[in-house]
Amino acid sequence: MDFEQLYNTYYMQVYSFVLTLSRNRDISEEITQKTFFRAITAGKKYAGDSSELTWLCAIAKNLFTDELRLQKKTCAGETEEKASGISVENAVMNEDSAFQIHQVVHNLEEPYKEVFQLRVFGELSFQKIGKLFGKTENWARVTYHRARLKIQERMEEL
Repeated sequence: MDFEQLYNTYYMQVYSFVLTLSRNRDISEEITQKTFFRAITAGKKYAGDSSELTWLCAIAKNLFTDELRLQKKTCAGETEEKASGISVENAVMNEDSAFQIHQVVHNLEEPYKEVFQLRVFGELSFQKIGKLFGKTENWARVTYHRARLKIQERMEEL
């Protein structure tokens, strides 16, 4: 298994998945890194029963659950809701909201879809996005703003 290719292929998808769970970029980055480290160190345990992405997301979800448990232990005496920072209802609601947002983004027309994804998930600067499209930084800003407006409008319709 070529782990560099695995990392390059699935990093953003795993990161996006964890970001959906945690709603925190720093935690998402850390858990994503730990996910690939665990995949590399446990590479021989991958049986191939599922896709590589499913396997990586399962590792990430387990690491996220471990992180919540750790937060709970460090906040002894507080309720589970305060320790984890999210209630069960909020977690379900956030998961549903995140899924709805991903659906709306998935159905956006180009270039709005790609510009939004590059900015939010790829964390690219407007200058770099403009350069990718052979356009100006201002074009990237305007396109991103319009994409956000379209997403907000479609979310309100749901």
